[in-house]
Amino acid sequence: MQFNIEYLLYMLPAIILSLIAQAYVNSAYKKWSQVRNYLNITGADAAQRLLPAIGLNNVSLQGTSGVLSDHYDPRSNVLKLSAGVANQPSVAALAITAHELGHADQDKDDYLPLRLRSAIVPIVSIGSNLGWIMILIGLTLQLSGLAWVGLIAFSAGALFALVTLPVELNASKRAIAMLKDNGLVSNEQEENGVRKVLIAAALTYVASLANSLLQLLYFGSMVKGMNRRS
Repeated sequence: MQFNIEYLLYMLPAIILSLIAQAYVNSAYKKWSQVRNYLNITGADAAQRLLPAIGLNNVSLQGTSGVLSDHYDPRSNVLKLSAGVANQPSVAALAITAHELGHADQDKDDYLPLRLRSAIVPIVSIGSNLGWIMILIGLTLQLSGLAWVGLIAFSAGALFALVTLPVELNASKRAIAMLKDNGLVSNEQEENGVRKVLIAAALTYVASLANSLLQLLYFGSMVKGMNRRS
């Protein structure tokens, strides 16, 4: 029980931030998905206009299930939009479509943080799954070396979250620019709505980074504590 309470104390700020971020995302999406954009174009329409405008004729458009499940797949050069984005002529649809096209634009430009994030995915997958197990085995059996190796492996998750944040912020910056440059936001209200949707999304990545760092800090304190006791 002490283990759980201590963990909760460490993670409480991240839990609170995650709840705030999720509430903000839901609120922003709900509000701006009900506001029709001036040009009355859906997310799919916006994508079809923007793809050739930014030199992405090789990117195809597909639907995907779920809500806010929109993403760009760099492996197949496919932009996948959920029904609520692809088929609705809302301000939120413009924001989300342009953000994902921002990732496609990063891919075209060989944007370094995006390349770095893609490169460390296998390391993160292994480190996140095995790192905490190695830490707990090391703590249980008082194997300091194993615990430290596990901590280093587990830190890959925090590195991934750290690299992801500038990738997402840059995609949002590109999104706003491409919407304005191509005349898809027609007034200050629409631009304000787009920015609010993108800021809400960015906050979720801030929360994810906080969660990863606090987990790393928690396990690090346990491993250091074991060393002091020994």
